[in-house]
Amino acid sequence: MVFYFTSDVATPPVTLFMGLDKYENEDLIKWGWPEDVWFHVDKVSSAHVYLRLNPGQSLDDVPATVIEEAAQLVKANSISGNKMNDIDVVYTMWANLKKTDSMEVGQVGFHKEKEVRKIRVARRNAEAVNRLNKTKVEKQVDFRAEKEKRDRLEREDRKKQLKEQKEQEKLDQKRKQEEAEIRSYSSLMKSENMKSNLDGGSDSDDFM
Repeated sequence: MVFYFTSDVATPPVTLFMGLDKYENEDLIKWGWPEDVWFHVDKVSSAHVYLRLNPGQSLDDVPATVIEEAAQLVKANSISGNKMNDIDVVYTMWANLKKTDSMEVGQVGFHKEKEVRKIRVARRNAEAVNRLNKTKVEKQVDFRAEKEKRDRLEREDRKKQLKEQKEQEKLDQKRKQEEAEIRSYSSLMKSENMKSNLDGGSDSDDFM
């Protein structure tokens, strides 16, 4: 089961989502998308909250207001973190999450610590949390099937782009060849390369 929340602090609104428990979190860690941003309370057990970006977007494209809302949602869904003030919430792209066989269910590390960012949450923002909870929707999701569908569409798109690129290269090559032929023809037609009809004959108008 996955919970979806709509945050309207940005235009257009964005969707935040999280798993029901550590087993759903494990599936999200395994079958996440490269466009997913992961949020978690630092050094404290909490929900794993995700924000899905559009292809080509990065963390720098996420509005600060959205980061703050995601951090509030993570804090609110942490048994101990929800009771604490001045906590840190860490966030990074899904691709930076590191999972090894020795880790417990739901536990995760990072490939590159320098790509992990933090936001300090001074206290619970009840207004923001209540607003998000009013948009809460539960869905049963097959993470693996969604990821495989996404990857298939991406492969098809890459094939289409490659085909279009090759066709464009052929058109460019044909155009260059035609331009070269035109330049060659123009060179042959230059006056200095042509002989006059009178060359080699007499141009006298004398009559016998």
